[in-house]
Amino acid sequence: LSILLSLLVPAHTTRSPDCGGILTPSGLRYLAEVSKPHAESVLRQDLMAPPAPDPSPISPSSRNQITSVKVDKFSLTLIPDTGMRLSIEVDLGITSAPSTTKEIRLSILADLHVEMNPEGNLELVTSDCKPTLEEVQSTEEMDRSASHKSSGSDVDKQINVEKICLEVSKLLLFPNERLMSLAAPFPITPSCQVQYLPLAAPMYSEQGIIISLQTTFQVAGTVIPLPVSPVPFSMPEPASSSSSHLILAFSKHFYTSLFSALEESGALNVSLLSSLTTATLAERITQMGSLFQEDLPVVLQAVTRSSPHVVLEEDKAIVKLFLTAQIGAGSSLFQSFLSVNVDVTARLHLNVTDTRMIISVAAIEDIELSLAASDVGPVLAALLEELFLPTIREEVPAQINVVLRQGVFLPHIAGFTYTDVNTTIHKDYVLIPCNLQLEARTR
Repeated sequence: LSILLSLLVPAHTTRSPDCGGILTPSGLRYLAEVSKPHAESVLRQDLMAPPAPDPSPISPSSRNQITSVKVDKFSLTLIPDTGMRLSIEVDLGITSAPSTTKEIRLSILADLHVEMNPEGNLELVTSDCKPTLEEVQSTEEMDRSASHKSSGSDVDKQINVEKICLEVSKLLLFPNERLMSLAAPFPITPSCQVQYLPLAAPMYSEQGIIISLQTTFQVAGTVIPLPVSPVPFSMPEPASSSSSHLILAFSKHFYTSLFSALEESGALNVSLLSSLTTATLAERITQMGSLFQEDLPVVLQAVTRSSPHVVLEEDKAIVKLFLTAQIGAGSSLFQSFLSVNVDVTARLHLNVTDTRMIISVAAIEDIELSLAASDVGPVLAALLEELFLPTIREEVPAQINVVLRQGVFLPHIAGFTYTDVNTTIHKDYVLIPCNLQLEARTR
């Protein structure tokens, strides 16, 4: 992860990453493992397709026909500073007459890397591809070398190795459509969306493929300006290499930006129904009696007065909310009689389900109430707390958790979900090591 340190130092203030990820060597091995059946299916389709009609007078019985395709080896390895190497070995069963079958080994070595195209999407590119064909065994009664000479060139004609090399990246399960899905916008609330934009082509180190991302948030279709991070996102190097397929990392700035976007969209404005009524309040605040002749339920309408702030410490995440609560009566015709500033400090709980981070307000650690305005004369701070603190303590977390319960989509590519997740909170950043799991396709 040390390379992420230098990567995540912003070159420009407007284009600085606030999260990133490392696909580890074990993650690459998993992608190779799940790509193997797909590669076999693609090669079988390409190589066993009926040949085009041959105008030459050779009788059909002597034509080579590929009757079986089996991928024996399929591996993806990391080449630090360069990219990845794809190594494939395919056993081909070839029949040239009813009694004549042979086995040919097709080996492919391809160098791949990911580039950023002009549209800003990541794209898998083949930089080098070397195919070789070699006869393994034959059931022919005649001399093996003679048979190879007589039919080898025919086999070469039928197996279009150049075409295979041109499309070698399609043998992987994450071609460019999946890479493009990384930057798709995802909903958080009905009016708020999140999008992760790659800032550059990935870097390749011994620890894995490192991608740095910048998060943007949209409210009602418009990208909103977010608070500028005073410190570039950086992470210390872990004690040992990770056995997880993927390590995701999120800065404190990411979480502050998320809550700022929710605040901008109005999602953090809440209406709280108190157990109090105007009659019970009049017993404690005498001027209430002259304002309300009938007994009405008391409602607190809380709106944010400035952007929330997130603090990350070791094993601890906290959000600070700055609200102003209008306290009033009536539901259809709301009449406010008190305005109270409410500063809430609450513990955050972070969890991951599938490809979403579930954030919830777990417990309120501190609440400060102060009178902002009053139509019923001065009210002592102690009385404000006695009357309204229980409602705020119970209802604010509950209502914010309703907003957050759908979760925030993590950066991911289509068709894969996350398992074996371990979320760890550190000072100023969160690490999420996890394993990839290919979702079962329903057709």
